[in-house]
Parts: sequence; structure tokens; C-alpha cells
Amino acid sequence: MDTAVEDLASRLRAAAESDAFSGVVVLRRGDERLLELALGPASRRWPVPNHLGTRFDTASITKTFTSVAVLQQVDAGRLDLDASIHDHVDLAGTTIPREVTLRHVLSHTSGIADDADEEAGEDYALLWVDKPCYSVMTTADFLPGFVHKEPNFAPGEGCRYCNVGYILAGLALEAVTRVTYRDYVREHVFARAGMTGAGFFDRRDPEPDVAEGWDPFRDDDGQIASWRENIFSYPPIGSPDGGAQVRAEDLLIFLDAVRGGRLLSPELTAAFLTPQALHSTGDDGVSMHNAFGFELLLDPDGRTICWGKDGINAGASGIVRHYPAQGVDLVVLSNTEAGAWEPIDQAHDTILALDAR
Repeated sequence: MDTAVEDLASRLRAAAESDAFSGVVVLRRGDERLLELALGPASRRWPVPNHLGTRFDTASITKTFTSVAVLQQVDAGRLDLDASIHDHVDLAGTTIPREVTLRHVLSHTSGIADDADEEAGEDYALLWVDKPCYSVMTTADFLPGFVHKEPNFAPGEGCRYCNVGYILAGLALEAVTRVTYRDYVREHVFARAGMTGAGFFDRRDPEPDVAEGWDPFRDDDGQIASWRENIFSYPPIGSPDGGAQVRAEDLLIFLDAVRGGRLLSPELTAAFLTPQALHSTGDDGVSMHNAFGFELLLDPDGRTICWGKDGINAGASGIVRHYPAQGVDLVVLSNTEAGAWEPIDQAHDTILALDAR
């Protein structure tokens, strides 16, 4: 094992011992597993440890599955990236502009208002204080939460992360396939890719090997005083904008299927991995761009540092990423909201320090 990778493993184990991380971390380079770790408890209620086959809530990583599903229907000629979303979703009497297209919603350039504006610091879990989370089970159930809010900007004239754009994409998918979003993704994304552990599991059901999401409450000294499960923090089953449960291995299989052209045509595979909209640029000149579901980090010279997708929700955090220069794939999945971020940062620095392939 590379010395830097050994150091990363040591830091991850220390984080798990201090209750700062529970989950899995996998680094893969070609056929070689540089690192495979499963740490911490899958439940705070029972002494069940996480293992490499544990399935974790992916939060917004799910958007990449939604995007592939929609683009498959673009390949089939049933959907058009540049047609109005109104052509497939009944949005009469709402504030959703007719100019909004699938291209806009998949690249976060629609301008429509989110149900919880996370870029503005709004807390998604607060949506369910006055509305039972279990009342939102179908894709259409999300519509009342955002379709009457005023847009942030005109379609295509900005870039702002928007969860509910993917709700509209999921509804368009349901309209042309005449099956539910979940059933379509199970058959045409998960099964087709070979993601045998992936699914949409109702958190109220006793599905085996699915980690429970818990988050700590801290006292005035910053010490963990108690833990709270995330059962009231969002709907109990995944939707087009988040919530599918997968093993780390399933995400690696997904990357292979995307890159291998097994899910989309060559044209849309290329588009899926190509920047579609500039989101932001840091002081160091590194820019973040939205593709269709994935996000890409480019260096100041326009070279891709990495591409992938992260996700966060109460009791869930994680990322799947590919580093083209190093030829490394990274998966981090955690069953706490804050658990994945320091491991992601540490793994990022470790990977960048590896020799280019």
C-alpha cells in the first residue's frame, strides 16, 4: 500500500474511533483496490458494524441515476433536451416558465425556486416540521412544495443548484415511459449496469444491510450528548432528486457502465461527462461546472481534476468521483450528515499526490 494511502487509512480509523466517521471508503485504480475500509456502526440502536456490502443512502448522488434514465429516453427519441418541460408535465397555473427545458433542469440552469434553497442555507429537514414526510411518496407529491414559488432567474441565465428540477425530470420520465420513476431506474439503470445491491428501500421496511442514518447532538463543549435518527427528516423512500441506497461497489459498477457506454449512446455518454454550465470559480482558479448530474472540477488551464457527484441529507453524506490523471475512482459513503466531508477532503489530497498514470 502506498505510504500516503496508509496514512489516509490510519486517519480514517482514528476518525471512526472518535465517532467522527461511520461508513465506507474505497479507492480503486484500474483493477487494484488501493483502499477498502468499512468503519463504525450501521445503526446507533443495535451494535451492527458497517461492512463493504452495507447499502447507504446516497442522497443527491441519486441525481446521476435520474439523469441517465432521462438521457436514455432522449436516446430513444421520446424526450428532447431542448423542449419545454410543460410538454410532458402539467404545470398549468404554476410559476414554472414554459421556457424551462430538460437541459436546464439537468444542468441546474432552470432558475426555478427550490423547495428548500440549500445554496441560501435553508434546511431541507425543516420542510417536514408541519408536513408529514410520509405524505410525499410519489414523484408528483413534491409539486405543491415548489411550483408556486417565484423563479430566481430566467431559464439559462444563471446556475443555481436545484433539487426540484430533478423532480420535474422524473415526472417527464414517468410521462413518456408510463412506469414509475423507481421501477424505470431499477430496470434500466441499476439492472442494466449490474448494480445488484442498489434499490429504493422504504426506511420503514426491514430491508437487510441498509445503514440507518443518525446525527449527533452536541453539548456546549462540543461533545456528543445524544444521537437522533433521521426518520422524520425527509420522505421515507427515494425520489428523482435523492435517496437511492447502494453499496460502494454499486457506484464503482455505475462508473464502469457509464464510461463503457453501456447505459447511453456515445453522443450522450460524452455529453454526460462534459461541462454544461459554470457554477463557480474559486480564488485558486479552480472552477466547478455542472454536467448532466455529475459535477466537474477544472484547473485554471481547463484540465479536468475530477468529476463525480456528492450528496448530503440528514443522516447521509457521500461522494463518487473519478480522477482522470491518476486513473483513480473514489467512493465515500457515510450514515451521518457530516461524516463524509473530512474523509473526502483527505482522500482528494491523497489521490492528487499519486503519480499520474
